Amino acid sequence: MIIVIIAGGSGTRLWPLSTNNYPKHLLKITDKNSLLQNTYDRASRLASDIYVISEASHIEHVYQQLPELPRQNIIVEPGRRGTASCIIAALAKIKQHHDDQEPVVFMHADHHIRDIFSFTESLVLAAESSQIHQKIVLLGLVPTRAETGFGYIQRGDYANGDHVFDVVNFKEKPDKSTAQSYLDSGNYLWNMGYFVAPLAVFEQRIKTHAPHLWENYQKLLAAEHQEAHDQHYLLFPNEPIDTALIEQVPDLLVVPGSFDWMDVGSYKDMHEVNEVNDSGNTVSGNVLTEKLTNSFVRNETDTPVGVIGLDNVAVVVTADGILVTNKSHSQEVGTIAKKIQGSDS
Repeated sequence: MIIVIIAGGSGTRLWPLSTNNYPKHLLKITDKNSLLQNTYDRASRLASDIYVISEASHIEHVYQQLPELPRQNIIVEPGRRGTASCIIAALAKIKQHHDDQEPVVFMHADHHIRDIFSFTESLVLAAESSQIHQKIVLLGLVPTRAETGFGYIQRGDYANGDHVFDVVNFKEKPDKSTAQSYLDSGNYLWNMGYFVAPLAVFEQRIKTHAPHLWENYQKLLAAEHQEAHDQHYLLFPNEPIDTALIEQVPDLLVVPGSFDWMDVGSYKDMHEVNEVNDSGNTVSGNVLTEKLTNSFVRNETDTPVGVIGLDNVAVVVTADGILVTNKSHSQEVGTIAKKIQGSDS
């Protein structure tokens, strides 16, 4: 098995902890390790061949956080061009060094998972199934609530008796009543954005269903030096692999997972994955509180911060900015961050 960790992002949803120059996957969310380091630890339990792809402005941080990973296994993205471009760049690198029937797993660097055993079990099954069936296999999560913030995978019949299902369709982020109907049906999974297949299968599906990606892939393979590679890459469109390829492929499979996955995308999520005190608060740094309940407060500076008489808030203080928000509105932090950072990404 070969694992590629996609370590990208523009650092908006968890501003000001996360910034353009120091995005979410580099942060320590719950323990002494960053999300990237924890992802690498999970990957190391599954494979010895691990690659990380990250944008050039973050690459020194990747070197610092993963000193054990050989430099040649760190793929430098010269500029952010979306997951579609990331994936063909990684495949071009893998093609130089590996057999085209070895399963390749793409995973994200910024997910929080505690049940590592169940996670690795699901990925092993996905990798084995991708070889047996010669298809791209997705990892979907069995939903536990009517979540409107995720896309959904509609699963069909069993694939040859395995605990692997045909994919019927993808559904965009639904409204509450639609999400409830998905949950009640038992036929829908949260789309986690994990993709598994041998290199040869990825190549065949890209060539057939995403001709523009195939053309870009050929340009990377033909580049005679790094400068030519980067020049080609910077001309690629910024697009997600989901719409560029995955949703165009008619014969996908999916493995349902039941582990405790979270894409930590808001301060509401941050609060949920951290320990709380008797008042339901998560508090760290130089902070004093009075009559505070159900809240997340983190101070990364030496300046004392006081929070009094509030409920259900997130207060975050760093050298890059100060955020005060009701947690119910924490999904809107990205909008503010883009304005502050002057970014539309």
